[in-house]
Amino acid sequence: MIPRYSNEEMTAIWSPEAKFRIWFEIEAHAADAQANLGVIPKEAAKVVWEKGNAATFDVERIDAIEAEVKHDVIAFLTHLSEIVGPEARFVHQGMTSSDVLDTCFNVQLVNAADLLLKDMDKLLAALKKRALEHKDDVCIGRSHAIHAEPTTFGLKLAQAYVEFERNKKRLEIAREEIATCAISGAVGTFANIDPSVEAHVAEKLGLAIEPVSTQVIPRDRHAMFFAVLGVVASSIERLATEIRHLQRTEVLEVEEFFSKGQKGSSAMPHKRNPILTENLTGLARLVRSSVYPAMENVALWHERDISHSSVERGIGPDATVHLDFALRRLTGVIDKLLVYPENMENNMNRLGGLIHSQRVLLALTQNGVDRESAYRLVQRNAMPVWRGEGNFLDLLKADEEVKAALSDADLEALFNLDYHTKHVDTIFNRVFG
Repeated sequence: MIPRYSNEEMTAIWSPEAKFRIWFEIEAHAADAQANLGVIPKEAAKVVWEKGNAATFDVERIDAIEAEVKHDVIAFLTHLSEIVGPEARFVHQGMTSSDVLDTCFNVQLVNAADLLLKDMDKLLAALKKRALEHKDDVCIGRSHAIHAEPTTFGLKLAQAYVEFERNKKRLEIAREEIATCAISGAVGTFANIDPSVEAHVAEKLGLAIEPVSTQVIPRDRHAMFFAVLGVVASSIERLATEIRHLQRTEVLEVEEFFSKGQKGSSAMPHKRNPILTENLTGLARLVRSSVYPAMENVALWHERDISHSSVERGIGPDATVHLDFALRRLTGVIDKLLVYPENMENNMNRLGGLIHSQRVLLALTQNGVDRESAYRLVQRNAMPVWRGEGNFLDLLKADEEVKAALSDADLEALFNLDYHTKHVDTIFNRVFG
């Protein structure tokens, strides 16, 4: 994580202070359950809660202990004993480090997912607002980046809306997938701790119990979680790339908001660059870079190893912090996006009517011309226009073979833009109701 691409609310989830507080809560809830079972004195569990809740865990002290003992959980437990006193001997009864580490990591991922879902709600609201605003702003649709047929800018945004709706559902499923707790002891057999302790901790933390934890929570859950983050990042990049293309000087159908006093280039004062959407493209790459390592983490040795640990210390904060920042940035881009309908109209007219070629093709076939001949006739008149030699409608009217099937009035009727947008309301009703 770097401050430039971080928001405080998300980074707080991954702070050492937050981590150690979750570790304490796991241990304290487990102590309560052990006390209810009669494994430890109830008074000891009470003291753990009282002294732990009142304490501020000293990150530097824990780091200093870890530097000596070379074990992060032991370092924390040692510091906790300094705070709690003699009753600390009843903490961590029958537990292993993975019980604390894995359960904590899942709590952090759940908290991160909740924040990301809020980000998505704000993005969806922005997309809906702008889609409705530009529902009827006709622009050229492009295939292979080449002018194809008319669409509307609102439809472009409606498509993005439904894509992020799907992403929200995926993230909700990923959140559920990752929200599990394991307090099962060494190799996950519950030999030294009752399964009811796990159930108690899970309930208190709002998690489900992990059916079989083998000492670690299976990493297929995490692989799925990070894969979803990667898909969301790819959707962000898709929309960002669309905006970047539409902002090109030769196109300029939309443009990122350019604030008063903003400067686009250190060398060229005239520049207004799509820096935010370019940044989003880069952030998407960073988020997706977490997916492959998460997949690699699934295959651990036997009941447990720690080859996944160093990976997750990096990708957990990095992927969620970067995605949180990217979603917020994209929401801002959409909210303030400058849209130029006149440029959209001018761009549509650049090809002299060629965007209506399919309608002419279909009309010829419906008037007795075989498809191969119809295609030949339309293309024959289209290619000169492509080279800047004339107007498509005029050339068609002058073509004797075309005139044999279609009158001038027939041809003129085929060049009506409204034909291409007649079902926009139908699509919007599908999307927004």
